[in-house]
Amino acid sequence: MKKSGFRAVAAAVVSGAIALGCEPEFQPANPEVLIPLPGHVVTAAEYEGWKTELSNWGRWGEADELGALNLITPEKRKQAAALVREGVSVSLSRDADLEERANGAPGPYQRIMTQVGATGAGDRLNINFHGGVVTHMDAFAHRFFDGQMWNGFSYEEITREEGAAKNSIYNVRNGIFTRGVLMDIPRLKGVEYLEPGTRIYPEDLEAWEEQAGVRVSAGDALFIYTGRWKRIDALGPLAPGTGGEPGPDPTIIPWLKQRDVAILAGEFAQDAARQEGLPGLAVHDFALIVLGIHLFDNTRMDAVAEVAAELGRWEFLLTAAPLAVPGGTGSPLNPIATF
Repeated sequence: MKKSGFRAVAAAVVSGAIALGCEPEFQPANPEVLIPLPGHVVTAAEYEGWKTELSNWGRWGEADELGALNLITPEKRKQAAALVREGVSVSLSRDADLEERANGAPGPYQRIMTQVGATGAGDRLNINFHGGVVTHMDAFAHRFFDGQMWNGFSYEEITREEGAAKNSIYNVRNGIFTRGVLMDIPRLKGVEYLEPGTRIYPEDLEAWEEQAGVRVSAGDALFIYTGRWKRIDALGPLAPGTGGEPGPDPTIIPWLKQRDVAILAGEFAQDAARQEGLPGLAVHDFALIVLGIHLFDNTRMDAVAEVAAELGRWEFLLTAAPLAVPGGTGSPLNPIATF
């Protein structure tokens, strides 16, 4: 069924190519999902409708707490392992902020030395990791729509005494091993970094795929590079009223479903500046709650972008292991890209 303002993947072209014995065009995991056309503005009513139309609730069973991580199959892991050729590893994490209020942090890492002496040293860390500064992974227990988190579990599953009885970060304690795909949007646009408020649309993602020669497929971890931290290094943190961080526009939501992305990573919390009528974290929350996509917030991608450009390839083995915290709503994280 065709909707005004949306486009579909030409499945007929794919089947026709197969019939002619040609190499078939790339076909995403869910080609029936329609993608907004360029210039489309997502309305509040449309966003609400997507909560039903695009939902992955129940897809892997009513008791599921892994969401799109189910798409990281043994075959996907083997595919990812085969990407290691040069043996070069790069961190996708920011360094820990130890200075008070660094980069606008609500609370930086606090390092307390518990022992210093000739026989050894020790320290203790206190980390307030949610927010827009510390590199971390969000568990499904972190955000809710109308009191419900991923797969329809109630917010009442979380208590101050026990933490999250459902959808906690503990479910990811065995770690992540999959194919990572880097989308270097500043390189696509010929700039060092994106300016405040810059929106990234599905057509930008697909333009990057064409330029880089890589396609996002089911079970991938998608890293959307904006150059946020590079800009902060050059100009300092954004001042209030400067347009907000650059990031994806809500029109990418159906695209994430169409491609069956397993993990979405940004240099902020995924979203561009708030769009009137929609939640402040429209992409972030929809991905986490409705699509079941775990999120990496506040990663730093300039180093991996440099390595990818030197090697001429934008896919890599991604490994990441959140802390095994029962009941936790997320975890500090140091994702690693290995080429």
